[in-house]
Amino acid sequence: MTAGHPSQALLDRYATEVDLPPDDLWAVEVHLDGCAACRARLADAAVDHAPSVGELVDQVWAEVAPVVRAEPPVRRRRWPVLSRWAAPASLPWLLTSVLVPFVAMAMDLIAATLPVDPGRPSVLLLVAPLVPVLGVATSWSRRLDPAHELVGSAPRAGLGMVLRRTLVVLLVVLPPLAVAGVVVGTAPALWLLPSLVVVTGTLTLGAYVGVGPAAVLATVGWVAAVVAPSLVWDGFPAVLGPDTTPVWAVCAVLATIAFVLSRHAFRHPVSYR
Repeated sequence: MTAGHPSQALLDRYATEVDLPPDDLWAVEVHLDGCAACRARLADAAVDHAPSVGELVDQVWAEVAPVVRAEPPVRRRRWPVLSRWAAPASLPWLLTSVLVPFVAMAMDLIAATLPVDPGRPSVLLLVAPLVPVLGVATSWSRRLDPAHELVGSAPRAGLGMVLRRTLVVLLVVLPPLAVAGVVVGTAPALWLLPSLVVVTGTLTLGAYVGVGPAAVLATVGWVAAVVAPSLVWDGFPAVLGPDTTPVWAVCAVLATIAFVLSRHAFRHPVSYR
């Protein structure tokens, strides 16, 4: 090595693949990685002492040059803002969840024309608190987001992304629920607070076990505690009565506090399941 650069004799030996001591070989390769001048000297040495190497390099370059120099076509992304707020692969599933309130509305309208007990529970009222939970689960599922590893490791991942995707779900799902409720005569006050409590509770639990499993647990718990008893005994669910609104309001506050306290847990990979 001369003044920090390998000598010409050393470069000639390197170019002709003459065995070099391991220390010299390592020093030359490390130096060539950061020194353009010595790489140019090595290229000249290869032309003079190893013409076959130069021919091989020219042949390879002739094959790859058109690909390297070609400019990739500019692809304009559709809905670029929406792609940052929702997983594109989950949008079909999210839109499918919008159909749930309309199916429940149709069932209520059909039941209204049949000679059944007028005190029967509304199907829409029973399923309304679960519809946003299903949307949240689909928007935060690694099975529906092929880029989940990149998304989960991004600097803006964690609580901020959870809130953005949850907001998208609520903006998409709540208007159809409200429309269906107006059609069948179900007041939004009866299902809106329970829905927010179930969503917030799902996110809080999802920070530790994964949003997907938490949504499954919330759905199973709601069906077992509210839906099934109401359908079996054909009665209006007591937990969704007008007098329970203050209780749901307190539950919403408590669920929000628990969610805020668990906000840092969303930076762990376990929440993205």
